[in-house]
Amino acid sequence: MAAVDRPKTKPRVPAVDGWFTLDGDDGPALIGSRCQRCGTYSFPKQLNFCPNPACTSQDFDEVELSRHGRLWSYTNNCYQPPAPYVPPSGGFQPFAIAAVELEAEQMVVLGQLTAGVDVSELHVGQDVVLVVETLFEDDEAEYLVWKWRPIEPDATSGSAPRDQETHDA
Repeated sequence: MAAVDRPKTKPRVPAVDGWFTLDGDDGPALIGSRCQRCGTYSFPKQLNFCPNPACTSQDFDEVELSRHGRLWSYTNNCYQPPAPYVPPSGGFQPFAIAAVELEAEQMVVLGQLTAGVDVSELHVGQDVVLVVETLFEDDEAEYLVWKWRPIEPDATSGSAPRDQETHDA
């Protein structure tokens, strides 16, 4: 009996190491820091100085930040970003970007929205969840980036169905 060749699964790795986790019990998460003295959060993680101008601490804990937030602001990005961004094979296409206020930390983090989201579909205050999508792949690996995905409200309650989310794009 001949052996069957199965496609080899490539490892999935962050395109920028140390900025987010890929998988956890609750899905991917941004990796930030929290000042041990004043409790100020940072993203990306800060390990040298506290961003709070009233605090001089240099002691921080690495923390996973909220996976959920609300759109604080958004716009259409009409220019090609620098690396690690890799345009799709058909060339650069504008995409939506957002400032998202994280649920627990109440800090604003900027990021791209998932592929196919148009700014005409967005509104301030809309719930979003952190997901990962493929930036590009080569022979060695699939390189992932984090993005925000709008959560559709539950039509009966008006709230987002947080227990029905997926974290893979």
